[in-house]
Amino acid sequence: MKSFKAFLTASTFLGAITAAQATDLEVTHWWTSGGESAAVAEFAKAFDATGNKWVDGAIAGGGSTARPIMISRITGGDPMGATQFNHGRQAEELVEAGLMRDLTDVAESEGWADVIAAPSLLESCTLDGKIYCVPVNIHSWQWLWLSNKAFEDAGIPVPTNWDEFVAAAPKLREAGKVPLAMGGQPWQRSGAFNVLMNALGGKDLTLKVYQDKDAEAAAGPEVAKIFAAAADAREMAQGSNVQDWNQATNMVITDQAGGQIMGDWAQGEFQVAGEVAGEDYTCLPGLGVNEIISTDGDAFYFPVIDDEAQSKAQEELASVMFDAKTQVAFNLKKGSLPIRADVDLDAANDCMKKGLTILAEGGVVTSVNQLVSPDTNTQIEGLMTEFFSDTNITPEDAQARFAEIIANAD
Repeated sequence: MKSFKAFLTASTFLGAITAAQATDLEVTHWWTSGGESAAVAEFAKAFDATGNKWVDGAIAGGGSTARPIMISRITGGDPMGATQFNHGRQAEELVEAGLMRDLTDVAESEGWADVIAAPSLLESCTLDGKIYCVPVNIHSWQWLWLSNKAFEDAGIPVPTNWDEFVAAAPKLREAGKVPLAMGGQPWQRSGAFNVLMNALGGKDLTLKVYQDKDAEAAAGPEVAKIFAAAADAREMAQGSNVQDWNQATNMVITDQAGGQIMGDWAQGEFQVAGEVAGEDYTCLPGLGVNEIISTDGDAFYFPVIDDEAQSKAQEELASVMFDAKTQVAFNLKKGSLPIRADVDLDAANDCMKKGLTILAEGGVVTSVNQLVSPDTNTQIEGLMTEFFSDTNITPEDAQARFAEIIANAD
């Protein structure tokens, strides 16, 4: 009896320590659409199961709105517990300033490098040999989403590639449909352009322009074809009077639009709406021309906080986000591919299975975010915003400005 009482006393004491260490942790992100909210709830649920509490700090308006707020808080001495950034160089200066936590010990103890499905994304978290973020998914921009009913209403077959989609535009217009849904945010326009670059120009051209910063290639005939295709997209998007990406996705879901160029996060919106891949909508990776996956994605960084309980909770959250079960639950709702190569995805839909197959076969290209600086990205976004908004800007004029940006890119 004495030993049992001692056991109870020790257990109660250890439980009190665990409870004392558990804490609220504010997590900032820009996931506010229906599909995104459903996905982030899986992270919150898994983290809360550790005894800690996820304090949701969602910021509406997308990354371009959220990132400046996040950065201002961190540099201003009011850091959150964890914050989302895209893979690439968005948090580079914060890491160099010593404002982000080193997660190397967590990553090495859990063997992240041994199970990572896209090594370049873990490399994007690494600076001077140390890991500063946890990658949570593989997102690819390289998709064309099509409403099967919109084409049925127009009396034409669902396209199998970009050229067929462009050719179908007049019939869609006659049926009262907007051929191409596109929101007004700058990142949507530049993202669509980069999809055209990858799909129609190919991986080598994309890397020559964005990785090698080859201004001659940017001004050359191959990129001229991309700008001609972008002009087609601009014409097809006329009448798409929405701002947010998920509003444009909803135009496809409700059969008001024929299609949308958007990343695989659009799948989350189709899922929330009860749409079935292959029946209600069709997905064409690489626009049906060049099946390739770009290794975009989301990662979470953990600002340095002088609080032992919060620091411990940060480590627990990083571990939870990379956990195999959490990865499956999150990515099935987010529409992205898991960052781990060792997870069971029997529940994946047709579009996710297409992405997994392409990934397994090595059809991967590094994302533009990883190849150029945020400043260069902002310049390209500005150019594409002007181009898609003003039909008086010719493809030739836009290409000349693009080549100048690439010539001075970092």
